[in-house]
Amino acid sequence: MNLRVLFFCSCVFISLVGCKTKTQQTKPTNFIVIFADDLGYGDLSSFGNPSIKTPHLDQLAQEGQKWTNFYAAASVCTPSRAGLLTGRLPIRSGMSSNKQRVLFPDSNDGFPKFEISLAAQLKKVNYATACIGKWHLGHRKEHLPLQHGFDYYFGIPYSNDMDTPQEVYAEKGGYWNLIADPKNNLIENFNVPLIRNNKIIERPANQNTITRRYAEETISFIKKNKDQPFFVYLAHSLPHVPLFASPEALGKSSRGLYGDVIEEIDQGVGSIIEALEEEGISEQTMVVFTSDNGPWTLFNEQGGSAGELYAGKGTTWEGGMRVPTLFWQPKNITPQIVHHTGSTLDLFHTFSKIAGVQLLDDRQYDSYDLSSVLYKNKESKRDHFFYYRGTDLYAVRLGSYKAHFISEGAYGQFGKKEQHDPPLLYHLDHDPGEQYNIAKENPEIIYKIKFLVEEHQNKMVAGKDRLASRGKEN
Repeated sequence: MNLRVLFFCSCVFISLVGCKTKTQQTKPTNFIVIFADDLGYGDLSSFGNPSIKTPHLDQLAQEGQKWTNFYAAASVCTPSRAGLLTGRLPIRSGMSSNKQRVLFPDSNDGFPKFEISLAAQLKKVNYATACIGKWHLGHRKEHLPLQHGFDYYFGIPYSNDMDTPQEVYAEKGGYWNLIADPKNNLIENFNVPLIRNNKIIERPANQNTITRRYAEETISFIKKNKDQPFFVYLAHSLPHVPLFASPEALGKSSRGLYGDVIEEIDQGVGSIIEALEEEGISEQTMVVFTSDNGPWTLFNEQGGSAGELYAGKGTTWEGGMRVPTLFWQPKNITPQIVHHTGSTLDLFHTFSKIAGVQLLDDRQYDSYDLSSVLYKNKESKRDHFFYYRGTDLYAVRLGSYKAHFISEGAYGQFGKKEQHDPPLLYHLDHDPGEQYNIAKENPEIIYKIKFLVEEHQNKMVAGKDRLASRGKEN
């Protein structure tokens, strides 16, 4: 009897010690968001591209989750980035506009003080934070990353096609002629600054090596902060035109220069994953790969592909806002192809939930917690999505259906602005290319979507337009 009691007590002791050890080994999750610029839905081999080789991203797709119905917060740079970092539709913060679609080097405003960035949110629980790459939320000091929750910044403050000297415009016959010819992809034609923290360290930035340097900076930050939780927002400047690639990457892809750019981004992803594995922190690090909007199809071979989706960057058609998205965290995230709806807006709530940070109750969020999909194989809490262009609501998705109340092309492409009453209606599971209008056959679906729109717009409080004001730089 005594032996049985002793044996029982020993088992309990071992069990308790085991539980304690497991608890001690449980560490906070690190987060890395890799955000491509103008990457199309059909530009990765794991999403069907027949020419571009992306083996490292394909590995993430196989070992993690590939989301097929994932949306950027907007169809152009500035509002899309604001949405990701705040978990709020950009109209709420004033980071969208009908007058200026994005911020420029002479813009007077930027990321507002009252917004809490994802970096600032994670700082509340002692995360080390870095923004590496394209910012495009204001170039003046008060708007740069270090003033909004990031401990470190290395990157270009706006798009890589900006700051062209006027004499270059005159010589090349204007912006479109300059960008349309890849022979003009010269460092000196684009006087963009490279900033470390708040200081310009290189101008013009050497864009031939910028993709590789972004990956190297990310790896360096990981190694320096491996013993504490960290968040890295790696926002590539490419494949936004003009296209640049390092000498090691040039001529390697059968897709030409555009393919070279994507394959170099993929190589950088592989280097980052390798660093996580070498440091023994891959299992506690969530990596998310996605894009800020769809491809800039206006530039033909220099632009990407939306695959089966219609149109591209700048539009509220699927090709403009549905983006290729991967989640990876080995032995934690359930590997699968996910057909549920999600958005870059949802990263804010998802990361906050995983890190144990409460959302503020003084503002309206548009972010959903996706952690139950990632870790427990449950359905997404997001069943709808609002497609804004500037400050106007153009389309709404509810379940598998999408209604277009307004449609418009990008920069003169794919048709002029047009109001639709009744709205155009598409079943996105049956018709992701939005080819077959089924509005007449589904009045009840349109009614439900209109009710959702009315409820949404009645509660919407738009922020002050922060993109419209432009002037000479101080």
